[in-house]
Amino acid sequence: MRPEVPLPWERLLWSGRSRWPFAGNAFTVQRWLLTDFRLVTIAGERCDEIALDDIREVTRLESRIGRPFGISTLVVHSKRRGAPALTLAGVRRGAQIAAVLELLASEPRAAGDPESIRAALRWEPRLPVAFREATGAFAAVLVAIGAVAFGLHGSSIAVTYAPDDAIAPNGMKRSRAEIVQFMERDVMPWARGAIGRLKGGPEKVSCETCHGVHAERRDWLMPSVAALPEPEVKDRGWERYSTRMDAQMRNAIYGYQAESEKSAKAAYMREVVVPGMAALLHREPYDFTKTYEFNRARNALGCYHCHRVN
Repeated sequence: MRPEVPLPWERLLWSGRSRWPFAGNAFTVQRWLLTDFRLVTIAGERCDEIALDDIREVTRLESRIGRPFGISTLVVHSKRRGAPALTLAGVRRGAQIAAVLELLASEPRAAGDPESIRAALRWEPRLPVAFREATGAFAAVLVAIGAVAFGLHGSSIAVTYAPDDAIAPNGMKRSRAEIVQFMERDVMPWARGAIGRLKGGPEKVSCETCHGVHAERRDWLMPSVAALPEPEVKDRGWERYSTRMDAQMRNAIYGYQAESEKSAKAAYMREVVVPGMAALLHREPYDFTKTYEFNRARNALGCYHCHRVN
């Protein structure tokens, strides 16, 4: 007997079905229902579910057959030891759904804002060049990393500032009053919408969200958010090659090492927040498929303009 979903006290946030007729078990089409309390999968007479606050992490897998069609598989892991993972096979817009699941698992209050959930399901991630898929790209990345770490130090490439750059048009930094006005008028409303989805609501976003505590005392110096990269990335040792590594250098070194599909939140930041902020600043988002020199010359905006290395 199939369960009642949603129950009278639940709110349905999203529903879908597998895009491959052979996804799951023996040609059985799989259906999914996401409420503000749980995720339910139904395949034939089989029904499985996991409570949102029981989700530990979400892994997204892609096959060579499904990738061109935007089809992937989500594996939802439980916090409970020994509990089986929940598999959603043949998912369309898998990156978006994974991001929503991780958001709801970490910030339950986000379920109270259905419009934010719908907006998160609409964002379109760009697929980065993966190391394991392109030998040529892999070699180019290693060359770029080597050049940055051992020689460039951020000083040998001329940086071009656009005439309409929001902070420094043609390389001339605006006054403090002009920058503050821009931040309050343009950046903060956007940040409350985009970053608020990760923080549990727009009211959770403030100047300190990006600039850190005691920001004014530090003259609003960026980068300031000490949250990246994960220890195993940092421990590769690239920091030892420079005592004054700047944001662009970190974007090249650490960014090339990271694959956004490994983390739904990282994918959302990389494919929504970074391009959105870059557009506000009238700059290009950091392009991890291009060389360090390409991004440096264009003053491209990347992850490490906000995030320091732990």
